[in-house]
Amino acid sequence: MIKTELERVLPGDIEKRSFEIITEELGDRVLDPENELVIKRVIHTTADFDYADSLIFSEHAVELAKAAIKEGVRFITDTNMGKSGVNRAALQKCGCTVDCFMADEDVAEAAKRLGTTRACASMEKAADLGGDCIFAVGNAPTALVRLYELIKEGRLKPKLVIGVPVGFVNVVQSKEMILSLPDTPFIVARGRKGGSNVAAAICNALLYQCI
Repeated sequence: MIKTELERVLPGDIEKRSFEIITEELGDRVLDPENELVIKRVIHTTADFDYADSLIFSEHAVELAKAAIKEGVRFITDTNMGKSGVNRAALQKCGCTVDCFMADEDVAEAAKRLGTTRACASMEKAADLGGDCIFAVGNAPTALVRLYELIKEGRLKPKLVIGVPVGFVNVVQSKEMILSLPDTPFIVARGRKGGSNVAAAICNALLYQCI
C-alpha cells in the first residue's frame, strides 16, 4: 500500500497555499503583470494550466475593466450559475451589480417569437436596457455571437467582453469573432475550454483588485 502524506495547511491558508503551488508549477513562465492575477485565478478555479496560454487579453483590458468597476459597473452573465459565482461581498464593496436574464419570461417569449436561443434574447434585453456593462459569457456561444452583432451594429459598447463559453458547436468561432473586434476590450479563452466557473473567476479576479 502506498502511504499518502497530507500537506498540513490551516483552513485560512488553503487559498494562499494554492496560489503558491500555481506559481511554483508555472516555473520560469513569465506572465504579463497586468494579466497575471486573472490568469492565476482561472488556473486556481480549474486546475488547468492551459489557460496560461489560451487566455487572450486585448490591450489594457484589465485596467479598463478595473476603471469601470470603480465607477460601479453592471455585470451581465449568460447563466445563473455564472451569476451565482460572482462574489457578492466584492460586488457590494465596489458598488457593482450582477444580472442574468436567462430565466426572465420576456426573454423566453422573445426567443420563441424570434426563433433564437434564450441566451441570444438575453443579450438583446441587456442592450435594450442601455448602459455600459461588463458581459461575462461562459456557456452559450449564441450569446457571444449576438454580442458581436450588437457591437457591430453600434447598439452596444461594452466596458469588457469576457468570452469563455465551453463546448463544441460554434464555440471556437464565436470566440474568434470577439477577438476580431478592434475597439472592444475583451478577455477570451481561445479554443473549446471555458465555462461559467471560468467566467465568474475572471469577474472575481477583476473585482478583488478593486477592493
